[in-house]
Amino acid sequence: MPTPLRIGMLGMGNAGLAFVPALGRHPEFELVAFVEPDERARAAAQASHGLPGHASLAQLLAEGPALDAVCIASPTEYHTAQALQAIDAGLHVLVEKPMATSLDDARAMVRAASERGVTLLVGHSHSYDLPIHRMREVIDSGRLGAVRMAHNWCFTDWIYRPRRPDELDTRQGGGVTLRQGSHQFDILRLLCGGQVRRVRARAFDLDPQRRAIGAHCVYLDFENGAVATAVYNGYGGFQTTEILGGLSEWGFPAPEQGWAVQRRGQGGARDAAAERQAKQARAGKVIPDQAPFHPFFGITLVSCEGGDIRQSPQGLFVYDRDGVEELRFPTDRTPRDLVVAEFAEAIRGRAPAVHDGQWGLANLEVCLAAIASSEQATEVDLNEQRAVPA
Repeated sequence: MPTPLRIGMLGMGNAGLAFVPALGRHPEFELVAFVEPDERARAAAQASHGLPGHASLAQLLAEGPALDAVCIASPTEYHTAQALQAIDAGLHVLVEKPMATSLDDARAMVRAASERGVTLLVGHSHSYDLPIHRMREVIDSGRLGAVRMAHNWCFTDWIYRPRRPDELDTRQGGGVTLRQGSHQFDILRLLCGGQVRRVRARAFDLDPQRRAIGAHCVYLDFENGAVATAVYNGYGGFQTTEILGGLSEWGFPAPEQGWAVQRRGQGGARDAAAERQAKQARAGKVIPDQAPFHPFFGITLVSCEGGDIRQSPQGLFVYDRDGVEELRFPTDRTPRDLVVAEFAEAIRGRAPAVHDGQWGLANLEVCLAAIASSEQATEVDLNEQRAVPA
């Protein structure tokens, strides 16, 4: 067994805490330190995890233990500066989606990682979910022929959950299209070959009391002739859990997820400080580590020349001329287990990464193109796309 890779976590909110168990399970990683600028959150994380906490990445690099890699789970507006600082120090970087707030920043991250010879991986996104990987395997097998259509539709209460101001501000990487569309476009690109030719979209800001992009409908036209739709509505009305057997995004019966659906007009006026505090109180509770069923990020349905594929609670349903077959597989590996495994494989040189920096750049391009298409009422052609590696 090679010497474990020593990794530092940048940000100990929901995204960072969700990675802690997965890193602990992987034999090739050792979480040795973290960065958390909020003093109270830093003290709580130190007490809970027994790790040294630092107020900034600069402090960690100067005073903390030696590192091989970092996981950047801070707010999106900090991703580029932190990634470039880590890459300059010769560290491998795993960065949460969206990888940056602009294409120029994302390009700078990709270029720096290439020049320094380190791995840059972008995740978590729900394209890491095991059912999505298995869909891709069915497609690659040729059993159903070429993909012609794919759809991901998701209805939630995202816009009314506790949010930091940046999570609602498009300029800082916020709003549904950048934060939730990132999942959808990653899924659809993985299933349809990766290379989106053009985008047509409408995005919606429907609640004057909660200004943000809260819903969208996006049409993707792929180079290989496939097409896809991504529909997201985060305004707390209809929930896709209702037609998914009551299962939540993370594979739990919805009431067990731990919170009630937040609907428009509930809760009265929002105080930013109180909302931030509520979000911090949910840290580590929102994303469960293990679940009895596979995750469902809305409905994912793929139509090929010879049949269709969709998720089931325990795997996939495959529809062909002979009927319906359910492919079942274990739920013992979480999406973040798969992220960490891909990161290790790429760092060690055993396998090329799928979700590398160029893939993340291409996904960000789709997000920003969807917003631009809605604002300009026109199709937007894309230039930064990357095919799914063979």
